[in-house]
Amino acid sequence: MKKIINYQEMKQIFYFILLIAGFSSIHSCKNLLDEDGNPLLDLNQTGGLSGPRALYREITAKDTLAEYQYSGLQVTRVLTDSASITDIMYSGDRISQITFRGFLDLDGNGKLDKDSVSYSQLFNYGNNSRLQSISETRYVFRRPLPVPPSTKPGPQTLLATEKYIYALKYSAATTKLDSIIMRKGVDVPGVQFAFTEYSKTAYTYAGDNVSKVIRLYGPASGPTGEIYGAPVEKYGYEYYVYDEQISPFTLLPFTYKISRLLSTKRNDKESLILSPNNPKRWSVTDLTAHIPMPIVMSTNYAYDIQTYMTKGYGVNYIYKPQ
Repeated sequence: MKKIINYQEMKQIFYFILLIAGFSSIHSCKNLLDEDGNPLLDLNQTGGLSGPRALYREITAKDTLAEYQYSGLQVTRVLTDSASITDIMYSGDRISQITFRGFLDLDGNGKLDKDSVSYSQLFNYGNNSRLQSISETRYVFRRPLPVPPSTKPGPQTLLATEKYIYALKYSAATTKLDSIIMRKGVDVPGVQFAFTEYSKTAYTYAGDNVSKVIRLYGPASGPTGEIYGAPVEKYGYEYYVYDEQISPFTLLPFTYKISRLLSTKRNDKESLILSPNNPKRWSVTDLTAHIPMPIVMSTNYAYDIQTYMTKGYGVNYIYKPQ
């Protein structure tokens, strides 16, 4: 008997193709200097930096996806597409707050939204200096439709104020990140605030590398939003065939990487940034589909003489001396 894929499942497949599109195209890049005129890693040759380094840029031939700015050894600002800015503040050597102002792909269609977002995240640590919880306030803006005879949308107007609480748990056996539980609510003036949504993210490892991530979403209720209803969305991300070379993301703080993963609903696809090595294949699957169909991507990496990865999944990684 042939399996029949209904219209909804075709839409889900199309969504995943869009989700992956920006992650998979192949590009090249030119030689660059950093903002101080220091030489960066030359991706067009087989050499590279030697000695201590910092991650400076993630680039393609068309765009700079991210540029990292530092104060001494600490990354303090990240510039991303469409002039978006992430500012990182510290208390000693630990990140205490991250603020973002700019544009995100909130609807998961592979393109940045035209409307802006700003959020502030506060980070709390346990006695062992491990990140334990995150509180976030997020402002979502929209441009209202044009008022005839004008054809231009109106100015950015506050659409919603959202509040999030994230709780992180770690494996007692391995000390690795085990799960993240999120509670979300919309703050409406004149209405008592309540958490109405939740998500749970579970992490599985192969050695030190993330091998699987499962994230589910559903309704929440109760005075503190800790009564979780049946999940209505569930996605799986898997990472295979890790190399033994060094991931560029080992140079970034763990807290920043968690913030990056939580920036949008679908950014779990980037969970490979938590791994010390680089997966040559990864997949994403809508686990609520009648017939779950993983979309698999693969790449061939390039490395420098210190075995840092310099190119993969269409992105080039630029380093600077530290």
